[in-house]
Amino acid sequence: MATIVCALMLLMSASGSFAQTGLPYLTGVNIAGAEFNGRKIPGVPNRDYFYPAKATIDYVASKRMTSIRVPFLWERMQPQLNGPLESEELRRLDEVVRYAIGKRLYVVLDLHNYAYYRQKVIGSPDVPVTALADIWKRLAIHFRDSPLVGFGLMNEPKGLLTETWLSAANAAIAAIRNTGASNTIFVPGNGWTGAHSWLSTRYGAPNGDVMLGVVDPANNYVYEVHQYLDSNYSGTHAACRSETVGVDTLQLFTQWARQNGKRAYLGEFGVGADPVCLGALNAMLTFIDENRDVWVGWSYWAAGAWPPSYFTSVQPVNGVDRPQMSVLLNHLGRPQERANKGAAQ
Repeated sequence: MATIVCALMLLMSASGSFAQTGLPYLTGVNIAGAEFNGRKIPGVPNRDYFYPAKATIDYVASKRMTSIRVPFLWERMQPQLNGPLESEELRRLDEVVRYAIGKRLYVVLDLHNYAYYRQKVIGSPDVPVTALADIWKRLAIHFRDSPLVGFGLMNEPKGLLTETWLSAANAAIAAIRNTGASNTIFVPGNGWTGAHSWLSTRYGAPNGDVMLGVVDPANNYVYEVHQYLDSNYSGTHAACRSETVGVDTLQLFTQWARQNGKRAYLGEFGVGADPVCLGALNAMLTFIDENRDVWVGWSYWAAGAWPPSYFTSVQPVNGVDRPQMSVLLNHLGRPQERANKGAAQ
């Protein structure tokens, strides 16, 4: 515990200040890998899927970022619904969390399942909303003494009613708080939790209406949204729509959050390395910098065990930074800190 408290104090100093949620300002990356090969369950560690390597965590910390987001799969962590957590899988996650905290990094746990368990959607007879509450109860009991761990309820829910997702999220939040855990909870919306579609009806009732019903007895939660900048906002195309697309897609959501007194986290975003995309990335992060009354931070997609050809990757190749990393590094400090640094130069 002394190590965690020390790391917490150092992280507070490095990030400038805490948001109202008690979070440091989160600047970081997703370290992908543990969610790979979701149809190979359980799969073989370090062949079919990969938890973050210490070298990658070291790289993130060396850039003076403050956080990582760690995707993992529900089916591997809990092989049977409502059953115990798988001890070896939990040990692997534990090792990542402890090592990252030792490097002064906040860790967002990302249950990377899109609101499905073994191809069955939450809210169906096979996967009732109470199932999500059960795994988060167990994870909360395990991590509740780690203030540098945040609970990302679900990656990009889809394929269900927004009202059903709200019920599942609230059940999970209640289960977490009933354990005594006070950790920050990261709550996504329905429809892939896109910022651009937060007020849309294309996936059912809008997140902007329904997700105002989030209930957290500790009032320590933020809304997690994702935003890719390609033609269909999916992150599957290397080209970006325009240099303004990042700002354009965040504006209405940011207004909604401000008007409703809510905080937000950009949990995934990623671009290719061409000039238009790099310009769009820079503009989007500048917008977040200028609206920190709403935004508690961001996590770029992604570092980790990708092939070098993966176009949004910021995993260095032969020790050389990717172009996207240079843009990210320009947005680590507070705006005034960067202005002071520029004046000093």
